[in-house]
Amino acid sequence: MKVAVIIPARLGSTRFPRKVLARETGKYLIEHVFERVAGAPGIDRVILATDSEEVLVAGRSFGAETVLTRGDHPSGTDRVAEVARRLTHDVIINVQGDEPLIEHGDLAVLRGFFERGDRPPADLATLATRRTDPEGFRDPNIVKVVIGAGGNALYFSREPVPHHQDHARGGDPLEWHQHIGVYAYQRDVLLALSALPQTALERRERLEQLRALENGWRMDVGFTAHRHLGIDTEEEYRRFVAEHARAGKRGWSGSAPALV
Repeated sequence: MKVAVIIPARLGSTRFPRKVLARETGKYLIEHVFERVAGAPGIDRVILATDSEEVLVAGRSFGAETVLTRGDHPSGTDRVAEVARRLTHDVIINVQGDEPLIEHGDLAVLRGFFERGDRPPADLATLATRRTDPEGFRDPNIVKVVIGAGGNALYFSREPVPHHQDHARGGDPLEWHQHIGVYAYQRDVLLALSALPQTALERRERLEQLRALENGWRMDVGFTAHRHLGIDTEEEYRRFVAEHARAGKRGWSGSAPALV
């Protein structure tokens, strides 16, 4: 099985413009992501996909294979699909360009959904981590995933889902699943998905993964112990920079701290 990782890197982020080129650590944010993925076991190729000449130049400056894509894609999934059409790999993994703490083990979990001998390979897969804190549960910048008994995603939302009865008034303890925005697809599923228009829920929640659920694909969810977040805001980036500086003083271990 051949596996490619494609990292979409759009320059015009709404909440944190030009974030992929943020460089307060001495490296571009997108460079941190590339370095976390490069060399991962079982990954045959890593490609940065961007809509910006500036990002193209930056990516090539640190040795990444970088390609220029169309500028009108509605989501990272569609940008990844444009590049995947040129490839022959069986599985495509989409690592967002703002995930600087992705682990090799996380990629292995995703890859495993397509290597099982006891059942057909997944259509697509993603990651989640278990949490119990009410602050994160209420935070709209943290995406939640509701998972079915079979381990498949039922829904994603920025809202606190599923509904939780206040445990102080006799309800169950709060347990919820934080979504980690990394995806793996069978290549033909990815291409079929990208050929479909955006769905109503996708637009309403601003979550591209809902297009797959609304159109009937099964999305398996793997678990990771890492509670790291993608960098969506300047505040989150400053926290990453601070953690990176602290890690540098004690020796960077390569493991992902919990930026939550």
